[in-house]
Amino acid sequence: MSDSTVDQGRRTWVAITAGAGAIGAASVAVPFVSSITPSERAKAAGAAVEADISGLKPGEKMTVEWRGKPVWILRRTPEQLEGLKKLDGQLADPKSQRKADELTPSYARNEHRSIKPEFLVAVGICSHLGCSPSDKLAPGAQPSLPDDWLGGFLCPCHGSTFDIAGRVFKNKPAPDNLEVPPHMFLTDTRLLIGEDKKA
Repeated sequence: MSDSTVDQGRRTWVAITAGAGAIGAASVAVPFVSSITPSERAKAAGAAVEADISGLKPGEKMTVEWRGKPVWILRRTPEQLEGLKKLDGQLADPKSQRKADELTPSYARNEHRSIKPEFLVAVGICSHLGCSPSDKLAPGAQPSLPDDWLGGFLCPCHGSTFDIAGRVFKNKPAPDNLEVPPHMFLTDTRLLIGEDKKA
């Protein structure tokens, strides 16, 4: 038997051993890495979700998922915030007092329903039958909306309308405002949904 045959055999066994070692290392690493991120089960049960809002410009909205629900984060413009002051008489629950503990944390029971007036954080599910309202953020007359519309959301299923703070208008099928989930600002650009300082 020549030296080259022995070397080739050793190379083959070294390669097989190294491959087995790599597979073993990966099988140990994957469960470890998975264990430090919230599982799908934990997310469904209510694990908090972090959102980076650094790229959100005034007038823009992003959606993240928390507990299997869509959570909207809307950065409102100064004009949108100014419009909120004109709507109290048209709303079913302008001060967010109905089901307050269930739908609106104490720090969001204000005219803009938020911690920082600029940012709305709301669950995007209609309080009527669980449909997801559509964005109707632009002001002005539009199909299925009044001529003096200031911007907000329209539930296409049964016509419920919500203002730019998620407050439901009077005489609509939806009985309540959109839910404001527990949330807190970790920094000016990072938002934690599902936890707040009181949780």
